[in-house]
Amino acid sequence: MNRRRFLSLTALTALAPAAVMAQTVQYTPGAVDRALANGETVFVEFGTDWCTTCAAQRRNMAALRRENPAYEDAITFVSVDWDRYRGSELSRRLAIPRRSTLVVLRGNEELGRIVASTRRGAIKELMDTALAAATS
Repeated sequence: MNRRRFLSLTALTALAPAAVMAQTVQYTPGAVDRALANGETVFVEFGTDWCTTCAAQRRNMAALRRENPAYEDAITFVSVDWDRYRGSELSRRLAIPRRSTLVVLRGNEELGRIVASTRRGAIKELMDTALAAATS
């Protein structure tokens, strides 16, 4: 591989997670409830910028979202800043124990959750649960 191509691909790879995550809705109070009321399947990520577990989860989610565009088409991804919203009504209602918690919601039902796991397989399984609910 020539040097120019290598550098271009390296730069694109570095920017790809940001591009995918740019399609994630940043939480504001009521955002999740509005999406659920619209019939959307919502994948909620409770995290912080400084959390290494959260960063690993985000990298896996970004890779999975790039690999399967159906996730982007069917699921609403919402990122909740744990430092700002850990005491929010949403966090209390869902009994979120800590940052690095991922939750899938549809209607009035929680379909699945992961707490502090960075395993790609577990995250894929949760995203597949969301996809199945969104497309059924």
